[in-house]
Amino acid sequence: MPKVGVLLSGCGFLDGAEIHESVLTLLALDQKGATYVCCAPNTNQAAVVDHQTRQPTGEKRNVLKESARIARCEIRDVAKVEAGELDALVIPGGFGAAKNLCTLADEGPQCSVNPEVERLVVNMLEQRKPVGAICIAPALLARIAGKQGIKGTVTIGTDPGTAQGITAMGCVHENHAVTEIAIDKAHKLVSTPAYMLGQGPAEVFEGIRKLVDAVLEMI
Repeated sequence: MPKVGVLLSGCGFLDGAEIHESVLTLLALDQKGATYVCCAPNTNQAAVVDHQTRQPTGEKRNVLKESARIARCEIRDVAKVEAGELDALVIPGGFGAAKNLCTLADEGPQCSVNPEVERLVVNMLEQRKPVGAICIAPALLARIAGKQGIKGTVTIGTDPGTAQGITAMGCVHENHAVTEIAIDKAHKLVSTPAYMLGQGPAEVFEGIRKLVDAVLEMI
């Protein structure tokens, strides 16, 4: 039975992990009989946003504790997760991927990545284990892969600005629709646009389901 890490970045698309993308990832994995290990960095969120008004609240929230809401309490500190115990890794999107897992939202292609997140992803790449990235998370993956000299191919959909950023980070961007995936067989990378383009959970799930299938096939 494959064991897949799911790297979360909080709870809520404006300041954490996108909830639909995260839950649909867990659903797709469960439907395929895979077990999953939810994990997140034990650090404060970059910001907290009121999801009714879309305005910052000034609160302090912990990424690991917020991610536990999605994981139904079954969550681990990413610092204590090793690539050797996983068969694959999937990273849902949401602004948390660009704010809490790295500083992409503020610093663009020159962003820094949370050290424990970078360690885990780098080790997965070194061990030739598949990594799936959803929504904006492929940009995070591009930053990590690019620093390792890996010219990986990913998609975030069709947004030209983000695509240019991925190219600047040393990777290749392919345009894809919400129900499609980009597959880089050479580097074992799979990505899908999800809510970068999606209008609802049905079409977002189509892309995520395909991504999970491709990731599991690469194991």
